[in-house]
Amino acid sequence: MSGARKVLEGFGEGLSQRWQQLLRGTGQLDLVEPGLRFQLQGARADTYSNAQIDDYQGLARRAFPWQPPLTLAVTARFSHPASELAGTAGFGFWNDPFLMTGIRVPTLPRAAWFFFASPPSDMKLDLEVPGHGWKAAVVDALRPVALALVPVALPAILLMNSRRLYRTIWPPLQRSLHIKEASLPVDMSAWHTYRLQWEERSARFSVSSGHEGQAEYILEASSPQGPLGFVMWMDNQYLVATPWGRLRWGTLGIPGNQWMEVSRLAIEPGRVDDDVGGARQAS
Repeated sequence: MSGARKVLEGFGEGLSQRWQQLLRGTGQLDLVEPGLRFQLQGARADTYSNAQIDDYQGLARRAFPWQPPLTLAVTARFSHPASELAGTAGFGFWNDPFLMTGIRVPTLPRAAWFFFASPPSDMKLDLEVPGHGWKAAVVDALRPVALALVPVALPAILLMNSRRLYRTIWPPLQRSLHIKEASLPVDMSAWHTYRLQWEERSARFSVSSGHEGQAEYILEASSPQGPLGFVMWMDNQYLVATPWGRLRWGTLGIPGNQWMEVSRLAIEPGRVDDDVGGARQAS
């Protein structure tokens, strides 16, 4: 069981000291009614902008605070629908593999989170899910079976430039990397409560309308291993990373103002009974 303590944030008294901030470019964190706003105002295409809170800056990965079992619940809305937002945004748990918050040895990703990316991002990790959009997603590329595939990675990448071979080769590789995603069929500009039940063997994602609406299950996947850190952010970056070897990163201009607003953030360690009665399994 996780050794971390229960978190319940309404942000009415400001930002708790447990959270570290990461602000870059035009990124801002503003207290508003009814919560905390992650804001990008006029971000430039030649400058990285980010508004972020997390709980792992300065820690070694082995000291990241969260392990299963736990339940995460976030009530949030965005300034625009998915078709109009730019950059990336989201919240959940990961291992910060790309040196975003300090000097650590780069590694392969582990994550269980709600993740948004706009075009031109193309992270085509799940065969059946677009490489951009608003998703529930799990990945654990550090499983021993995944690491055993490293010697065949380059030949596989070359072969997957053929669409037919891609559809043959990628599914078993995707399973070995514990990658599973599902698009979220919701209006991002409306209030929703996003819930993740992270157990030792499985991760279950659900979404409900507003603050008290009926939950709809979106995704159930194999659980990533911990420990992981919590992150919540909005930035102006994009990433292209495909199984057939396309890799590109950059930043986007955002001429106006866009934001993510969070009215409630709760993380409850321990196994929690399924209390979303009447939830419907997503097709």
